[in-house]
Amino acid sequence: MYALIKTPRGTMKVEFYEKEVPNTVNNFVKLAKEHFYDGLHFHRVIPGFVIQGGCPFSRDMRDPRIGTGGPGYTIKCETSAPRQYHDRGVLSMAHAGKDTGGSQFFICHNRENTQHLDGVHTCFGHVVEGDEVIDQIRQGDLIESIQIVEE
Repeated sequence: MYALIKTPRGTMKVEFYEKEVPNTVNNFVKLAKEHFYDGLHFHRVIPGFVIQGGCPFSRDMRDPRIGTGGPGYTIKCETSAPRQYHDRGVLSMAHAGKDTGGSQFFICHNRENTQHLDGVHTCFGHVVEGDEVIDQIRQGDLIESIQIVEE
């Protein structure tokens, strides 16, 4: 199983860490299949650090609540699992504190500026194709869709 994150700047193919962090992966997959992410924006882009999306308030980029929204529930962190290593292209769960994640995610630009996130945020996949798109994403860019492909 993998995801295709489609943006106007290109598509990123993400492979999941299904065995290592099943709850986080299942949550993301569920939301993607429900089209939760379609039409949201990358609301936080810090060059050399991360691109972040998944806040439902980002549907309207003028909403002052951007960055604070979620799906209406939270999930537990799985940070003690294997493969919890923030590197270029890693997909990780954003949160406002331990066990407060839900729908917001980020993709890392590099290891140098994200290694301090190891053991704090749950890594649940990585970009295996289209990693050049990571560098092209700008704040406010659209998440056209996230399609789940089951093989």
